[in-house]
Amino acid sequence: MSSPHDNPNPPPDRPDPLQPAREAQQSSPAEIASLEFKARLLLLFMLLLVCGSALYVMYARGAFESTQRLVLIADDSDGVVVGMDLTFSGFPIGRVNRVELAPDGKARILVDVAAKDAHWLRTSSVFTLVRGLVGGTAIRAYTGLLNDPPLPEGAERTVLLGDAAAEVPKVIAAAKDLIENLNTLTGEGGSVGASLANLKTLTDRLNGPGGALTVLLGSEAEAKKFAATLDRTNALLTKLDGLAAKTDTQVFGDKGLMPETRATVVQLNTMLGEARTSLKKVDALLQDAQAVTRNAKDATADLGALRADVEASLRKVEGLINEISRKWPFAKDASQAEMKLP
Repeated sequence: MSSPHDNPNPPPDRPDPLQPAREAQQSSPAEIASLEFKARLLLLFMLLLVCGSALYVMYARGAFESTQRLVLIADDSDGVVVGMDLTFSGFPIGRVNRVELAPDGKARILVDVAAKDAHWLRTSSVFTLVRGLVGGTAIRAYTGLLNDPPLPEGAERTVLLGDAAAEVPKVIAAAKDLIENLNTLTGEGGSVGASLANLKTLTDRLNGPGGALTVLLGSEAEAKKFAATLDRTNALLTKLDGLAAKTDTQVFGDKGLMPETRATVVQLNTMLGEARTSLKKVDALLQDAQAVTRNAKDATADLGALRADVEASLRKVEGLINEISRKWPFAKDASQAEMKLP
């Protein structure tokens, strides 16, 4: 019995897998040299491509541009890595070149600032190192006065730290205090519990017989008294309405007080008219009396002058009598020599 390996000639319809290697062995030396040249060209191209990429990366990272050295002093360099950008108004103007430890235990951050962007940094510039809760650390520069002198080469500046993570313990402590206060308020005997109990009592009174009156007045008995007072007030108002109706009839009715009062007023107007006429007559009489008084006043003035003349004449007569009494020869004494006028 024969096997398929005994036949040295393969079937004509199956390709020979060793045929390409046999053809390569049968290739000429010229073709082999051409392949080697192409392989060298490919390797050279790959080498140039790698070198060009490295040069481009170095150019992009500013390896071939002039820089200015800036030294930033920080308490610690946590989060600062070589290659980190120094930003101004959100734009990178420098890059961290090296981080080292100073003799005093502080961190020295050496930053290379591009010469074309160094004019943004002034002697009054402020540098901050910010560590956020989310995201990495960032170094930022702030310049308030662009008219100040430029920052010199190798200047050292202290960095202001802004660590948001450092505030987390304070926030947690404040939250803890807040929770404790809430537990105190909402616990048994707390203000919130007492307020809820008072609110429940208020709701029970509102739902009770007295309703809102019980809440306002404090007890159901006071609410009943207030309701009784309202009933009495309503009854009193009803009586007042009836009394007002009767008063309206008696005052404003046909036989009421107002028509009589109106007739009385008419009579009073008539009487006042008659009195006005009488007063006019009295006014005329008073004018006549004033005229008589003026005449009597004039006569009184004349009587005063006449009396003055009479008194002057009497004084003259009295002087004459005194003179006669003094010279009277038949008088025995002065008392008999005195003459008395009637």
